[in-house]
Amino acid sequence: MKAVCWHGANDVRVDTVPDPKILNPRDAIVKITSTAICGSDLHLYDGYIPTMQKGDILGHEFMGKW
Repeated sequence: MKAVCWHGANDVRVDTVPDPKILNPRDAIVKITSTAICGSDLHLYDGYIPTMQKGDILGHEFMGKW
């Protein structure tokens, strides 16, 4: 699947990453139909989060369906 991945401050790319897997009984896989960004995404983009590692997948403002 495709995902926006962080590769460093001001360096995000759309990469091919492994498909998600159900790991726990309460997990769900959601097909994303649209997405948006929020202020915290800008902090990630600018590199203000010291725990970010190259290849981390960004995005938490999404809409989808089961």
